[in-house]
Amino acid sequence: MKKLVCVFAHPDDESFGPGGTIALWSKKYEITVICATAGEAGQHGPYSKREIGNIRKKELQRSAKILGVKKVIFLGFKDGALCNANYHKLVEKAKEYIDKIKPDTLLTFEPRGVSGHIDHVTMSMVTSFIFERTNYIKSLYYYCLSEAKRDKFAGKYFIYVPPGYNNSEIDLTVDIKPVWKIKTKAMYTHNSQKHDADRVLSLTADLPKEEHFLVLKK
Repeated sequence: MKKLVCVFAHPDDESFGPGGTIALWSKKYEITVICATAGEAGQHGPYSKREIGNIRKKELQRSAKILGVKKVIFLGFKDGALCNANYHKLVEKAKEYIDKIKPDTLLTFEPRGVSGHIDHVTMSMVTSFIFERTNYIKSLYYYCLSEAKRDKFAGKYFIYVPPGYNNSEIDLTVDIKPVWKIKTKAMYTHNSQKHDADRVLSLTADLPKEEHFLVLKK
């Protein structure tokens, strides 16, 4: 079976992002999720940052199981600190695991981080660096938003949400209707971030059940 490694910044990136595609591809790939942080800077209600980090790690493990992911690896970096100061450490640690797995394919955020989150941008760059310098990896899938989906989030998420991609720029569109219930179930395992799941699903309720990718091949 071919191997796929998905590289993300936070717990919930996997399901709020390309969760449907991950669920579909778990039938043909042995999938590993690498997560740079424990998401301790997310909404944490009555919990401390350390407590919410542990909670979110467990939530990701449950989500991954629902999506058909074989293994989850946490790199142990601080949420919100994925920046130039840690760039080389991030590459070294992620590549150490990737070299052991030797996947055919990588999946991560598109270079603008999808939502504009700086942690997402950093992990996209880290993954791109590894892809370009690793001979056994043949494909890189960048999860991205269509223009229609991006417009749903404009002014309602981060300070600046990058533009979406038009149809001529998108290389692959995956129909996730067959696994929509699986994707939403995985999203709601992130109970600590339920408000975000509610918002994402509400804003995009009238859009096609699709996920979009930019694709690089060697």
